[in-house]
Amino acid sequence: MKSSYNGVAVPSNGKPIEYVGGQFRVPDQPIIPFIEGDGTGRDIWKASRRVFDAAVEKAYGGKRKIAWLEVFAGEKSFNQFKSWLPADSVDAIRDFRISIKGPLTTPVGGGIRSLNVTLRQLLDLYACVRPVRYFQGVPSPVKNPERMNVVIYRENTEDVYAGIEWKSGTPEAEKLAAFINDEMLKGTGKRLPEAPGIGIKPISAKNTKRLMRRAIQYAIEAGRTVVTIVHKGNIMKFTEGAFRDWCYELAVEEFRQQIVTERESWILGNKDRDPNLTIEQNAAMIEPGFEQATEDFKKTICDEVKRTLDAISATHGRGQWKKKILVNDRIADSVFQQILTRADEYQVFATPNLNGDYISDACAAQIGGLGMAPGANIGDGYGCFEATHGTAPKYADKDVINPSSVMLSGVMMFDFMGWKEVARLIEAGIERTIQQKRVTYDLERLMPGATKLSTTEFASSIIENMSAPAPVGR
Repeated sequence: MKSSYNGVAVPSNGKPIEYVGGQFRVPDQPIIPFIEGDGTGRDIWKASRRVFDAAVEKAYGGKRKIAWLEVFAGEKSFNQFKSWLPADSVDAIRDFRISIKGPLTTPVGGGIRSLNVTLRQLLDLYACVRPVRYFQGVPSPVKNPERMNVVIYRENTEDVYAGIEWKSGTPEAEKLAAFINDEMLKGTGKRLPEAPGIGIKPISAKNTKRLMRRAIQYAIEAGRTVVTIVHKGNIMKFTEGAFRDWCYELAVEEFRQQIVTERESWILGNKDRDPNLTIEQNAAMIEPGFEQATEDFKKTICDEVKRTLDAISATHGRGQWKKKILVNDRIADSVFQQILTRADEYQVFATPNLNGDYISDACAAQIGGLGMAPGANIGDGYGCFEATHGTAPKYADKDVINPSSVMLSGVMMFDFMGWKEVARLIEAGIERTIQQKRVTYDLERLMPGATKLSTTEFASSIIENMSAPAPVGR
């Protein structure tokens, strides 16, 4: 622990958050590093910090207070330190464990690929967590946005975001292409095209399982009843298909008493409805085309049915499985249309990196866009909370931008810290202000009869509404 980071003294009135035995110990005056962000981040952070401090004061009457510590990344950092991400900034986020940041510029022309991705990889923040839910009154392109209430757990360190790729025409790309063509594809009739750019898509059991563990733990703690694995395993069988299989393995290995898989629910449900059902009859009911399958395949399905009944009939049979968390899986492209047509069937998603990136933004579009969508990057002993949108530099310093993404990321942060009273006050303030149709320009232009507020005025209205009764229907 240093006395200062990037020349900024550590607040003397604060104490660091500790992580002991897998649990955070949060003092009454925790030191929280923040990165205000680039572009509109400056306006957003000023408004959000006012709301955070007011909510803490209102919740605890001065007994608790955040000791904020500014750290630097992005354009502000480069201008001051000639570094997009100084080592001191990473050290501060690591040392104080819980942090929050606004949107950051991705440098162009070489160097760091993405500051967000870099922070995730340096600190092993392996779970990107994106809750997406509707606030009554927010304009939406769909008829029933209130059906959307999901939390997305996106693996953060692997998949194409691992950044293992080579540019077309480089010696490295040519060398790898020759190895693949001459060695790995020899005799298969397949070949890479001439002069390809090549990217590697690694997905591992270890990183998949720790993500799934967090998704199920969240479902248990939050009272959610469905966890859906999203993948493209029908095509990428040894990467995304393996992701699906490893997620199921983890669920059964570590949460056997709390979960039931979808196929297990079919088997148990069939047996509940007809106790005299044979294994072969049950197998035919859960596997389309069973009667036309080979004998070896039929045996595989029958073994699955028998194994399931022998293992969990006592604990999950006779309708007990209906009280468990259902773990199922869906093909990624199917999920994209189902979150539009059947959003209320989904509660928690566990996804590889790229799928989660797409799906989280597609879900956010239904509830008002990225300006209403918070996010966090979580690792073992660390939590970095962030805006999910970009820097929008043309609106910088104009006091017009919607700060809700950072504010709602703060809600996630306070829940993560165990300061749930603060989180609920902020949520209530935002929801009441939106219902009053007192909103920033992005929402005002889509809400007939709304009053347009500046970023500063929006924050003031939220603070005023923190003591208002919770909106009906919550």
